[in-house]
Amino acid sequence: MKNKTIPNTGAIFDLKKFAIHDGPGIRTTVFFSGCPLACWWCHNPEGIEKNTFVNGTLRKRFFSDPEAGFTGSAVTIEDLMSEIKKDMVFYDQSGGGVTMSGGEPLMQPEFLAALLSACAESGIHTTLDTSGFSSRDVLERISGLVDLYMFDIKLMNDKDHLKYTGVSNRQILENFRMLCDSGRRIWARVPLIPGITDDIANLDSIVSFLVDCGKIECVSLLAYNRIGEDKFRRLNIEYKPGPLEKQDDGKLDEIRARFEGAGLVVSVGG
Repeated sequence: MKNKTIPNTGAIFDLKKFAIHDGPGIRTTVFFSGCPLACWWCHNPEGIEKNTFVNGTLRKRFFSDPEAGFTGSAVTIEDLMSEIKKDMVFYDQSGGGVTMSGGEPLMQPEFLAALLSACAESGIHTTLDTSGFSSRDVLERISGLVDLYMFDIKLMNDKDHLKYTGVSNRQILENFRMLCDSGRRIWARVPLIPGITDDIANLDSIVSFLVDCGKIECVSLLAYNRIGEDKFRRLNIEYKPGPLEKQDDGKLDEIRARFEGAGLVVSVGG
């Protein structure tokens, strides 16, 4: 970031305290506005754009403009750190910290780097929850400031990835390999979307990819839930997958066994 002015303000649409599914321990999750992907099943469609008009209230948020009906707000590093530091005792006691999520934090690389640096200076563990879609330069720029990556692997077939997320997976997979090769701590996360990502061919391809990359700390299988459907309705956006049912325990056990059978450490949920 030489010769660049680091911005003090970023676009944030929410902050969640006492999060227990966004990395190790008790965490504060910061939701960055803006995402380069448009996943059909997105759980946070209000975070795809920098400012999203909401017809009705999704829920009370830390950073929003409810009078204007927008989610997302310009928030300073100081304001964020003021809220984050209030829960230091919980981070220390549980081995938790702060998770950068979204949206996609890598879309605001300078602000992300500044926030990660502020956390590091305060001795706070940092996790980056990411789609992995960014230039290699951006990832390399912030890699030394991230303690743990939670990296989504959705679809291995590039045409399918383009269809269901709006972008190619080529850079994503290259970035994943780069982080593995550099020895970074990685939790791979696999969202299980019925009929889209949870078919056997895709899952077996993901298993092969992860085994080939090696050095994956664990794999989190994210069972489908319908939280995004109502958000799409409130935003007056078509929910392309249509009504879907969450996988039952038998299906999840079957999927888990495929990953564990390849020697991967697996969790189901967060």
